Amino acid sequence: MDNLKEFMHLVWSAVKGKEQDFTTLGIRPGIVLLAVPMILEMMMESLFAVVDIFFVGRLGPHALATVGLTETVLMVIYSVGMGVSIAATALVARRIGEKNYHEAGNVTFQLLVTGAVLALLMGILATWFAADILTLMGAEADLLETGLRYAQIIFAGNLVIILLFLINGIFRGAGQPHLAMRALWLANGANIVLDPLLIFGIGSFEGLGLEGAAWATTIGRSIGVVYQFYHLLNGRHLLKVGRDNLVVSFAMIRRILALSSGGMGQYLIDSASWIFLTRIIAEFGSSALAGYTIAFRLIMFAMLPAWGLSSAAATLVGQNLGAQKARRAELAVWLTARYNMIFMAGVTFLFIFFGEHLAAFFASDQTVIAVTSEALQIITLGYVFFGLGMVMVQAFNGAGDTRTPSVINIVVLWLIEIPLAYLLAKYLGFGITGIFLAIAFCHSFHALVGWWLFRRGTWKAVKV
Repeated sequence: MDNLKEFMHLVWSAVKGKEQDFTTLGIRPGIVLLAVPMILEMMMESLFAVVDIFFVGRLGPHALATVGLTETVLMVIYSVGMGVSIAATALVARRIGEKNYHEAGNVTFQLLVTGAVLALLMGILATWFAADILTLMGAEADLLETGLRYAQIIFAGNLVIILLFLINGIFRGAGQPHLAMRALWLANGANIVLDPLLIFGIGSFEGLGLEGAAWATTIGRSIGVVYQFYHLLNGRHLLKVGRDNLVVSFAMIRRILALSSGGMGQYLIDSASWIFLTRIIAEFGSSALAGYTIAFRLIMFAMLPAWGLSSAAATLVGQNLGAQKARRAELAVWLTARYNMIFMAGVTFLFIFFGEHLAAFFASDQTVIAVTSEALQIITLGYVFFGLGMVMVQAFNGAGDTRTPSVINIVVLWLIEIPLAYLLAKYLGFGITGIFLAIAFCHSFHALVGWWLFRRGTWKAVKV
């Protein structure tokens, strides 16, 4: 009973938010204090994904397919955001672990400059070539007609997407996950409220259809970014950006880009593999693509909280390496991995036995339901391994070793997963079932490779 009370007290402390020294605090309490807000942050992101697809699903299979294709392309943009975010967490965590708070502020400003420039460049290019991008992804003429405006609005709002990722990575590295949680809750909460209003309308306002979903997402994320900047600039936290930090350092930006390149690489490789898989699925028709889109959203609904838990490992590794406590960093990773695998085992049970019921909640077309259900039941067979792999990747990233996950991704996702999926789907006659089997196998294998490399311990010697 006392243990339960202590745990609930920790959970409440994590939600309230209080700056801690994670280089001296007990490892288990540290994991709880970091993971709870990160999990709640990712749960809101998951809820946003599910609610968004719920409303868009009411517009028909073409709208769902448009969102699926657009989000597949967005994964490339997210990759850049995640890459810079990884650099942010690693660099800020090291400086916080060293108790060099002023330098942490300097690093933060350089990160913001780097992220903003990259975001603007990508946003302009993606918006200008939106029609060509969707066509390349296999969009049919009628799908392009109904979905082009949606894609252009989402691509044009790229700046707030990147900043939301980046600044939350900064907050996590600083040991302030409660601020990251609140920013995402505010952003996605606004989106959930705006979605039905802008899609379907209210009163005399008739609604904007699929275009309304894009505006809801962009406005909601913009609100979250405003909240983030308020806390970076108000001077009330250990991590703060003041006037003396507002000096552009090209040397630091080069360091950020060097560190970010590995993070961008691993997510770009991962995203590219999903793009290839989506392209293969698109050849089986709009219903198959719609079913896959729903399944992917539901899979992310389960995996994002697990990513939240895994992110605790990145902060603990970065700060403890900064404090010259490598053994504490390693113990934190193993404990986090254990908790994450237990969570993913529970999700596996849910999707295997209730996958069809979940699919029916988001679609009425029987073909779409069948595809969604099959995807959920097959892909989640590897979920326990997914839980291990997430923590291994975040541990490498928290240490600043972004190269190792990139190499694993190239070998497993490009050299094995894509050829295997194409072989099973097209040549051996398994169809989309073959693609789902390839995903389950390769991501499980990915986790085992990461586990083996982590045990070698070379990540402890990385300097950032």
